[in-house]
Amino acid sequence: MDALLSGVELLARWDVLVALFIGSVGGVVIGAIPGVGAAVAIAILLPATFSLDPIVGLTILLGIYGSSMYGGALPAILINTPGTAVNALTTYDGYPMTKRGEARRALALAYSASFFGGIFSILCLILLSPLLALIAPHFGSREIFLAALLGIILVVLAHRGQVFAAGMLVGFGILLNSVGLEPIKYTRRFTFDQTWLASGFDLIVVVLGLFALSQAFLLLVDKDNTPHPQPIEGSMLSNLKELWLYKRVASAASGFGVLMGMIPGVGEFTAQFMSYTYAQKTSKTPEAFGEGSPEGLIASEAANNAVPGAAMIPLLALGIPGEALTAMMLSVFYVHNVIPGPQLFQNQLDFVYALYIAMIVLNVIVMVFLLFSTNLLTKVIQIPTRFLGVVILTLSFVGVYSLRNSVVDCAIASGFGILGLILKRLNLPLVPIILGMVLGGIMETKLRTSMVRVKTPWDFVDRPIAAILVLLIVFVLLMHFRTLRREHKERIAEMDHDHDVHTSQQG
Repeated sequence: MDALLSGVELLARWDVLVALFIGSVGGVVIGAIPGVGAAVAIAILLPATFSLDPIVGLTILLGIYGSSMYGGALPAILINTPGTAVNALTTYDGYPMTKRGEARRALALAYSASFFGGIFSILCLILLSPLLALIAPHFGSREIFLAALLGIILVVLAHRGQVFAAGMLVGFGILLNSVGLEPIKYTRRFTFDQTWLASGFDLIVVVLGLFALSQAFLLLVDKDNTPHPQPIEGSMLSNLKELWLYKRVASAASGFGVLMGMIPGVGEFTAQFMSYTYAQKTSKTPEAFGEGSPEGLIASEAANNAVPGAAMIPLLALGIPGEALTAMMLSVFYVHNVIPGPQLFQNQLDFVYALYIAMIVLNVIVMVFLLFSTNLLTKVIQIPTRFLGVVILTLSFVGVYSLRNSVVDCAIASGFGILGLILKRLNLPLVPIILGMVLGGIMETKLRTSMVRVKTPWDFVDRPIAAILVLLIVFVLLMHFRTLRREHKERIAEMDHDHDVHTSQQG
């Protein structure tokens, strides 16, 4: 109780409240602009947050992270263009409702489902806090290494159809992290006697290049676009209560969001598709899905907004980020010497509670803002894409240069920007590179620390949590190979069927 009161006191500071408001409203605006998204905004803001108090900097980033998906639903529903990548599924049922003249109803359902999912996940997080505080101290170097290894495996396997590419990109991220001075004996690795490589590749420079600069290049080389959505008439307050009619779907979707958010590397997309599939299979009108079904819209929005709260669990308890945005937040923790993991719950529980309360407040601020500012946000959607590209490009270079006043950093960021553009054009994921850098660094440090006490391979699994993690890794790999084998058999059966049909047609 003392920790909770201290957390409230910490959050009640004027600078924290201002940061919370800026992050919440700014996240909605950024989410509503197609082509920007939370990853780009957080990447640009990261250098600025390093000079702020940790609670202030993290509050701004949390505000953007938690509220961008609210804003992303607006263009997804009105102009069939998702504001953020995770709002893509919202277009399936949101835009058909708009074409039917039900734009206001669709937006009200999306906002209420997002709010329900967000609050649901934060409450789950708060209820799990005592359990986390008990379990976290039992994680030593071996356990954190194995948890990070499990996270990398899940990141790779989560990219269905691109597992090999994701694995290669994770390996590339681990390689990038190993350049420069190694963390134990401070010997140089992969520097080739180049002084500019001695300090390695800074995570923020790589993040700004891969996410922000690549998006700026993409907006600049693509055709200029200025959408013109129709304004929304009337108040949405009367439509908010309609969520109660679909409370089963909203609860199940939020549950999927929490479960998937807790697992590193899985995230919003898996939660969305699982909840959408569940909603369709249990619906009395499954044929309406994709044609403007309120259940489909609710399943999508509740699931993706339940993920941010749950994604903070592995970050805070173990210091292991589950996806790119929490990896960026981890750098803010490290800069201020606030190390997420077992010690955080023991020594700074008030800080943890302050973050939880901030996440609840930001959902309330966003909901109030959206109810009265939706028509204002439709003006934001109309910003020309090439103008956005120029703004993102300028802010990105300012952010990179401000880190160390280094032109070399700007050149490195430009190189990663071009790489990011190529990967986006090839439809390959960027997230594995960042998680490879972050989790690779954690794995190396923890493995080398734990090897002092490890004499045989069995010493790695002689503690219960380590043994459970190893079993989980084996189980995940076996399930993946089983899936591959089943898909291979299905492809062969399909080819045999096509061959038989072709033979019978020739006969």
